[in-house]
Amino acid sequence: MPKVLIVEDDAAMATALHDGFAYEGYEVVLARDGEAGLKAAREAAPDVVVLDVMMPKLNGLDVCKRLRSEGNSVPIVMLTARGQEIDKVLGLKLGADDYVTKPFGFMELMARVEALLRRTSGGARHAEVYGFGDVAVDFRKAELRKRGELVEVTARELKLLEFFIAHRGEVVPRERLLDQVWEYDSAPLTRTVDMHVAKLRKKIEADPADPKFIVTVHRMGYKFTG
Repeated sequence: MPKVLIVEDDAAMATALHDGFAYEGYEVVLARDGEAGLKAAREAAPDVVVLDVMMPKLNGLDVCKRLRSEGNSVPIVMLTARGQEIDKVLGLKLGADDYVTKPFGFMELMARVEALLRRTSGGARHAEVYGFGDVAVDFRKAELRKRGELVEVTARELKLLEFFIAHRGEVVPRERLLDQVWEYDSAPLTRTVDMHVAKLRKKIEADPADPKFIVTVHRMGYKFTG
């Protein structure tokens, strides 16, 4: 599931956003001031940050500025009060990706977050080094380790795993995998995907017959949950 960091000091607003995103299937991290939000953005590795401008200790503009100066490219949606036009402009200049003006409807915010995640799914969410469960993969070195032990994998298996990680939480049809991992466009070859997924599961799953990381979604494709 995608992870959202909500940085909001207003208790009622924070609770409403937490409950809304959790209901939509997101993993939610909540921070109640700018300093806590900056720390969470560094340590929790969120997929997207919903960041209020007006907060104690450190305002949202400063949080955004510091994250970008550190090279953190996590997508950021700023929450601004009505009439704070200067905050909208400054936030975008500092590196925010979008903004929503209070008061707003939750579905508007949700739509903006989802659109942002779609646009950045091949960029900011891509990782050269990634860990899940007892598996660690380093795409720069083309190495996969399970419980610290090196596991032999093919270039195709690594490319398939890399695509799954970059699209974590999405249901990916077999045809899309053929198109973007194999660069094929022939539907009868979907068995190729199934065979490679089965081989990959044997190398990363504790029980390949009951997978926890690469899950089959009936009649739709696969979803990576690591």
